Amino acid sequence: MNVTQIHRVYFIGIGGIGMSALARYFAFIDKTVAGYDKTETPLTQELASSGIDVHYVDDIDSVADEYKNDPEHTLVVYTPAVPSNHKEYQFFVQNGFTIKKRSEVLGLITKDSFCLAVAGTHGKTTTSSILAHLLKETGVKMTAFLGGISEDFNSNFLLEGTEFSVVEADEFDRSFMQLTPNVACVTSMDADHLDIYGDAQELERTFKDFTERLKPGGKLFVRNGLPLEGLTYGIEDDSDYCIRNIKIEHGTYIFDLETPDLKLEGVEFNKPGRHNLLNGLVAFAMAMQAGPPPHRLAEALATFKGVQRRFSYQIKNDDFIYIDDYAHHPTEINAVFEAVSEMHPNKKVLAIFQPHLFSRTRDFANEFAKSLSRFENILLLDIYPAREEPITGVDSEWLLGKMTNGNRKLISKEQILSEIKNQNPEILITMGAGDIGLEVVKIKKEMSYAS
Repeated sequence: MNVTQIHRVYFIGIGGIGMSALARYFAFIDKTVAGYDKTETPLTQELASSGIDVHYVDDIDSVADEYKNDPEHTLVVYTPAVPSNHKEYQFFVQNGFTIKKRSEVLGLITKDSFCLAVAGTHGKTTTSSILAHLLKETGVKMTAFLGGISEDFNSNFLLEGTEFSVVEADEFDRSFMQLTPNVACVTSMDADHLDIYGDAQELERTFKDFTERLKPGGKLFVRNGLPLEGLTYGIEDDSDYCIRNIKIEHGTYIFDLETPDLKLEGVEFNKPGRHNLLNGLVAFAMAMQAGPPPHRLAEALATFKGVQRRFSYQIKNDDFIYIDDYAHHPTEINAVFEAVSEMHPNKKVLAIFQPHLFSRTRDFANEFAKSLSRFENILLLDIYPAREEPITGVDSEWLLGKMTNGNRKLISKEQILSEIKNQNPEILITMGAGDIGLEVVKIKKEMSYAS
C-alpha cells in the first residue's frame, strides 16, 4: 500500500476504539475519511464533529459517491468484527477495492518507525497509554495508537512525530502478527479468545510467534514468570527491572525502581493496583529504549492520570466512591477487587458486572463465578453479545447460579440506579467491555446529586 496514492479512506466499523484512532490518523494527514458503524456512540459523535462522515445503516446508498467510484485511490479498512455478508463490505470486495484489516494498516503505517508494541491479554491499553505519556512528557516525538481514551491527552490517538510509534499488539484474530516492533512487551498470556485459538496452548504459541517478529536487535520485556525469553520485570523478585520497598501514602504508591544499570528511589505512581504498578514499570522500561533520561521518565510516571474505563474514579469523596473499569475477564476482575481492597479497605462495596460475549462467559464460567463472588455484593446484567449469536444455555442467570455471594442479583440496565440507591454502598464499581460504559454518565450524574 502506497499511502501517497490513497486519496480517501473508508472504514467499516469506524466506531471501534482502534478503528477510530486510525480514522483520526488518516484525517490528520489530510486524507478524506468516512465510515459506517452500527451504533452511534460518543466516539462516533466525536469523529463526526471533527468533519468525518459517519452513518449507521448498512446500505451502500449511504456511502458517498466519491468513495464508491474510485477504487484506485480509495482504501477500505474493516474490523474483524464485521460479518462477511455485510452489504457495504461485499460491495467493495466485488468492485476491486483495496481492502485491509485494521491490523494490516497499522502494521504498514508503523513498519518504518521505531515501533514500541505492547502485547498481552490484559494491560495493553493502560501500559501503552503510560508509555505514550512518558514519551510525550520527555519530548520524544511519536505517533500513538491506543485502545482507550487517555485522560492525559483526552484521545486514543496522538501524532507529534513519525520517528517513533506506540501501538497495542492485539492478540484478537492474531492481529499482532502484522507488526514488526523494535521493542515489545508481553504483560500476560491468560487464556482468552478461545473462539479464535481453540485452546490456551495455541494462544501461547501465537504469543511466542509474535515475539519472533521483533526487528533484528530488538528488545523484548516479559512479566516475570511467563514462559518467554526476554528481559523480565516484576515486584520484589529477581527481575531485571524491579519495583521494591512499596509504600502507600494518600492513595499514591511510593517505591524504589531498579534496572540493570541504576536505582531510582522515591518514585511515585497514582494508579491503584499491583497490576497497574507492573504496567507502569514495563512502560518505563520500554520508554528507556527511546533514550530519555531515566529521572525524567520517573517524574513523568508520577503525573500519569489514567485511561477512561481503567480503574477510573468517577466520584471520589469521603462518603462515596464510584469506580468504572473495562474488566471483562476473570483475571481483570480479580485485579479490580485486589486494587479496591488495597486502596479502600473495610468499605461496603457493590459491584455491577456486564458479561461480554457468550463464548467467553461459557469458556470461563467457573472462573467468572469465583472472581465475582469475591465481592460482598454483586449485580449482574445480561450478557453483551457484541459480534456473537446466543449460545443455548449460556446466559447471566446460569452464571449467577454458579456464584456463591450472599448478596447477588440479576438486574436489567433500567434497574441500575434504583438498585444502587437501595444498597447504599460506600464504594460502587461498574465493570465490563460492553455498553455498560454508556451507563457511566447517568450513574455519575445521579450519584453525584445523591451524595
